[in-house]
Amino acid sequence: MGRGRRRNITQDDELLRTERELRAEGFHFIAGVDEAGRGPLAGPVVAAAVILPDDLPELPGVFDSKQLTDAERRLLRDELLALPGIVYAVAESDNTVIDEINILNATHRAMRQAVLALGKPADFVLVDGLPVRGFSVPCRNLVKGDARSASIAAASILAKVHRDELMEQFETVYPGYGFADHKGYGTAEHLDALKRLGPSPIHRKSFRPVHDLISPPPEQPGLF
Repeated sequence: MGRGRRRNITQDDELLRTERELRAEGFHFIAGVDEAGRGPLAGPVVAAAVILPDDLPELPGVFDSKQLTDAERRLLRDELLALPGIVYAVAESDNTVIDEINILNATHRAMRQAVLALGKPADFVLVDGLPVRGFSVPCRNLVKGDARSASIAAASILAKVHRDELMEQFETVYPGYGFADHKGYGTAEHLDALKRLGPSPIHRKSFRPVHDLISPPPEQPGLF
């Protein structure tokens, strides 16, 4: 996807409509929040929070990270971080936290931590997906928010790239699983490595089929 095409897509004022409406209501520091890594069998879930400057002349190519190639996401991450006045933070809930409190709660915990870690306190939070409790400021959830809010879309990019780079690092610590390729998702390659090597320390033990390898179901009574 070329640079010109990305810019054509992202100049749509719809991406900034929610932020502009909130600023008109008196909010100044609006944080968009999104996550990456809810579905994988290994590694952390990562959340990012982003406050975009309100006087931006134009946005870089910010939209749903799932529609981009790896190279495009990394380029956009760099362009976003170079924006004058951008404020952002990233937080993680690792696999032990996920196993302890479940993936939904771990995701929401990372989202809250990302907002708390911002260098400038947010006065409003836009979160992708389901409602998230526990923010100290007003919050609104947007279904498919990464296609409706520039702040959430930016957070989607940052969270995804951060997590991908973490999984590439884990490949050097736990070789043989293919983390650098599948990023912990349950691909055929990953499932085959799990059967051969068993779970690594970063696998989510509460997720099938990891759980089934650790605690196989009891054998059924024989028929013979």
